[in-house]
Amino acid sequence: MSQADTEPTDRILLQRMAAGDRAALSTMYRAYHGRLTRFLNRLTRRADIIEEVINDCFWIVWQKAGTFQGDSRVSTWIMGIAYRCGLKSLRQHGSEPVDEDSVPEDRVPSHDPGEDREMRDWLGRGLDRLSPEQRVVVELVYGIGHSLDDVAAIMQCPVGTVKARLFHARVKLRNLLPGLAGETATSKEKLS
Repeated sequence: MSQADTEPTDRILLQRMAAGDRAALSTMYRAYHGRLTRFLNRLTRRADIIEEVINDCFWIVWQKAGTFQGDSRVSTWIMGIAYRCGLKSLRQHGSEPVDEDSVPEDRVPSHDPGEDREMRDWLGRGLDRLSPEQRVVVELVYGIGHSLDDVAAIMQCPVGTVKARLFHARVKLRNLLPGLAGETATSKEKLS
């Protein structure tokens, strides 16, 4: 189901939340948890921060549900709240990533569970070498499917800034990924 298909449901859930319906909050939380985890994983690898940010985000969504103006999609509004909560949390706690081996496998989300793990690892290593802003833009555009206008609203910056971050991220990945592919091949040869 696409984001456009969920928009009417999301708006109804927000209206119910504004009226104090905790079941609507629970439904919205479950609907967005995976998407937010994946998105925030591009901002930081710290699982403790990701969970804290998701909880903070939904606390704000719960409190502000009645003030949603409808100027953007609900998903854009929620992603913007999560992004700002994530930046605030990183300022408070630092962004030093945890050792990836200590993050439980179910906490490292993937786009498609059937995807080849080697490909995900290879792309993940490339994305890790981008700046946090570039990783977030790549995730929002290619991972989640937001438009450039939506990303600009989420990140509270001009569309031109989003385009520049996306351009520089693609250039950097284009230069990095072939070398990382060589690392993967070399490490496989050593294991054989």
